[in-house]
Amino acid sequence: MLAEIVVSLFILVGAGFTLVGSIGLFRLQDFLSRLHAPTKATTLGVGGVLWASLIFFGTRGEGLSLHELLITIFLFITAPVSAHLLAKAALHLELPSRAPLPSASIRPRRSSITSNRSR
Repeated sequence: MLAEIVVSLFILVGAGFTLVGSIGLFRLQDFLSRLHAPTKATTLGVGGVLWASLIFFGTRGEGLSLHELLITIFLFITAPVSAHLLAKAALHLELPSRAPLPSASIRPRRSSITSNRSR
């Protein structure tokens, strides 16, 4: 009985995070904001559903499933790495953003970066 309540809680929390991430992907304006919504919220949502699956099948007498554990680990390792690479590519391409950029004293101009490379 307790395991079913915990599983239900994980499924509801996971579904809630997934819904928030999906709405954020739809509603947010620019690339970096849209990148933030699915990588944070949806990763937690899928992680919650996977934890619910681990608990459900773990309490049924079949033991822990290695497949679900590996999927969870793979998800939590690869999602931040792929989001970082996408954000870095967006910064390199200088995609427009609604967020304010750092001041010029902190962030060098692209022309100064390319002129330093040619030396």
